[in-house]
This record gives sequence, structure tokens and C-alpha cells, in this order.
Amino acid sequence: MTQVQLGEPRVVWDLGATLGEGPVWLDSDPVGSGGALWFVDIKAPAIHRYDPATGDRRSWVAPSPVGFCLPAADGSFVAGLKTGLARFDPVAGTFTPLHDPEPGMPDNRLNDGHVDQQGRLWFGTMHDPEDEATGRIYRYDGASAIAVTDPVIVSNGPAVSPEGGTLYHVDTLGSTIYAAELAPDGTVGEERVFVRIAQGGGFPDGVIVDAEGCLWVGLFGGGQIRRYSPLGDLMETIPLPVSAITKVAFGGPDRRTLFATTASVHLDEEGREREPLAGHLFALPVAVAGLPPVRIALPS
Repeated sequence: MTQVQLGEPRVVWDLGATLGEGPVWLDSDPVGSGGALWFVDIKAPAIHRYDPATGDRRSWVAPSPVGFCLPAADGSFVAGLKTGLARFDPVAGTFTPLHDPEPGMPDNRLNDGHVDQQGRLWFGTMHDPEDEATGRIYRYDGASAIAVTDPVIVSNGPAVSPEGGTLYHVDTLGSTIYAAELAPDGTVGEERVFVRIAQGGGFPDGVIVDAEGCLWVGLFGGGQIRRYSPLGDLMETIPLPVSAITKVAFGGPDRRTLFATTASVHLDEEGREREPLAGHLFALPVAVAGLPPVRIALPS
């Protein structure tokens, strides 16, 4: 398989995010011409848009902590808020509630999401204080959300393989990435341990897959991005000059620019002095391409 690293990481937005997350590239959107990267700062809370061709940077304040913001087929977005799923209109700047998957669980919030090749939305939840196993992965069918995994404290991912037969999801505090069989109708079958991150290597955060079916993961506290083969073999490690990498996304006209969101939430004053680039958005060219973006197929 392709060896991916071509260039050195560089800061493209010195945002200083508290908890940058959820990058996703769109070739077009209602806000501006050309392609742009959308991502969130969970704790700000805010949604951000970065256009590398023009340097344009825009931000929207979210009404509550926001774990992801993913495109829908009608041109709007679905945002994963602490209060549940909401339709986000970036032109009007409005958030309209869609569905609360966990009513009666005020200590949980939504955390990371993915759109598969069929336009289905997969997303996770987590226990915000991070001490109770109440987080799960859900599949949203446009009306309700169905839990598809056992509970963990902090769920992450999910991601679906290019051919659609494997669902990857992450138990962050358990330092484990799982792979599960995925049927065409969205039924999740038997799962297995895909990768365990050794103690001291950081915690696996968001994951994505590339066009070759390899899985990429950012290591929170590990200071690096890793790429694994579909068999779970470590293929490449890309270090960044910050300790907390949350997730990566492929973008640009050929989807061969790797963008990485990072965080500063875990750092005290001394730590921020050691890591002045923490929370910034990074980019580097790579030799492997990402998958074309897919929009959520919401009912009209």
C-alpha cells in the first residue's frame, strides 16, 4: 500500500481551539465558492469553516457543546449537540432540534460522527465528566437513533470501510479500536479488537478511512497520527508538535491534503507554554487520497 507522508505539517489556522474536532471536507457548500474544511471546537462551543484557496475563515457559535457538524443532502448540516441532533443552517445561523437520542441523560453529550456511503449517519455519545460507562454508538435513520454498541465512558469514531462491510468504533479510555461486521441494512454484527494502543502511547480519538481502506486515528496525548492497514498492522506514524491530536480529514481538490484538528483542553498554564501550537489546525500533503464526501440522506 501507498507510503503516505510527503511534506511537513504546517499550521493553517492558529485558532488555539480548546477541543478541536470533527474535520470534514466539502467540495461545495452554501457559504462560499470552492471547497472548504468544516470542523468544530466542542468546548467553545463553535463551528468553523476554513477555505484553503482563499484563506477565508468563518465561525458560528453553537448553542451547546458540539461534537460534530456533518453535511446533509439538502444543503444544511446536522450538528451533534449536547442536547441532541440539530439541523444547522449556516446561512441563517440557526439550529433546529431533530432528535435527542438519550433523553434523561443530562451528563452525556454527543461526540464525533460519520456518514457512510449510503448516506446514513453514525454517531457516538459519551459521559461528559468521563467517569461512567454511558456512551454508545448510534445509527440515525432520520427519525430515531438506534444504539449499536455496548456502553463505554467515551465512545469515538465511528467510521465505515469503503466497501461498507466494516464498522470501526473506539473506546477511547479503554485504548481500543474495534471492528464490527456491518450488514447492508445497517445491522451491526460480531465485533473484534482491531487495535489496542499500548499504555503511554496516548488515547485513540477520532478515526477515518482512506481510499485504500486503511484506518487513520489521532492520538490524544500521544502527539501523533497513525495509519493502520485493514488487518490492523501499523503502517505509518506522523508526529505533530502538539500532544493532543483529535481527528484527521482528507481535503483539497484531489483529497490528498491531510487536515488535523488538535486540542489544548488538557494543558495547564505551563503546558500551554510548552505547546504553543496546541489547538491549531494543521495540514500536510500525503500520497494517498481520502474518500469523496457523502451527505446525510434526511427525509424531506
